Amino acid sequence: MTKDMETSPGGHVSPFERIKRTNEAGIEFWSSREFAGVLGYGDYRNFDAVIEKAKLSCFNSGHRLEDHFVDVTEMVAIGSGAERPVKTVLLSRYACYLAIQNADPKKEIVAHGQTYFAIQTRRQELEDEAIEDERRVLLREEMRRHNVQLADAARNAGVVEPIDYAVFQNHGYMGLYGGLKQEDIHRRKGLKKTQKILDHMGSTELAANLFRATQAEEKLRRDQVKGKHAANRTHREVGAKVRQTIRELGGTMPEELPVVESIKKIETKQNKRLGKTQPPPTKKPDHPTP
Repeated sequence: MTKDMETSPGGHVSPFERIKRTNEAGIEFWSSREFAGVLGYGDYRNFDAVIEKAKLSCFNSGHRLEDHFVDVTEMVAIGSGAERPVKTVLLSRYACYLAIQNADPKKEIVAHGQTYFAIQTRRQELEDEAIEDERRVLLREEMRRHNVQLADAARNAGVVEPIDYAVFQNHGYMGLYGGLKQEDIHRRKGLKKTQKILDHMGSTELAANLFRATQAEEKLRRDQVKGKHAANRTHREVGAKVRQTIRELGGTMPEELPVVESIKKIETKQNKRLGKTQPPPTKKPDHPTP
């Protein structure tokens, strides 16, 4: 969010829509002072307490405060062309939703605001879910493709038998998942034996595994690794490096990420929406892919 922003044009039914602003990147936000005015807070200092409660709710929900509450200084007119600086908080839609939940419930406009932001927040959630589904489908397909390439690189290194390839794959998982093998991840995430781990990963976890697979393949080929034990060691080292990067960036460890709906259900829904039938089964590779 930046200071150089324009208010959205008026004419909307909701007063909250009329005071909505957008920045040059198209990101919408609200000024806490205008928000307080719409809610009927004559003294802005009384609305400060509402903002603080909203911030606490945001923090307790696991969201980053700086993503939803931005402190700025704005100039306001005080008459005769003079202006004075005042501190304002720029609020995201989610921050507004939290603020309205903590505002004075005796105010009629608060009830209207609760309905408005509940509907708009849910609408945004549905849009975000659709985007996440698209990401998962794309990443899962990339994962299938790169697992075949990784299997080929492992075969060139000496990982020939299916049982050896299963061990090779486990070493990659152990590096990325802090020592957990595939069966350990299944158990930890509450998956059945027939459920593939990759089919129940969100986009963040899929991306981490895709990075592991692509980098392991590259290293096996680049370093011309020979021998299944050396290949196993390489795969685990690459997985551990990816895990280290996630830790350094402050990310969530993959074993702690939640299990999500099977990718197969999402693909089925997308095919129905596009009027497509399920593709015929393809020939299985020599090595099984998780």
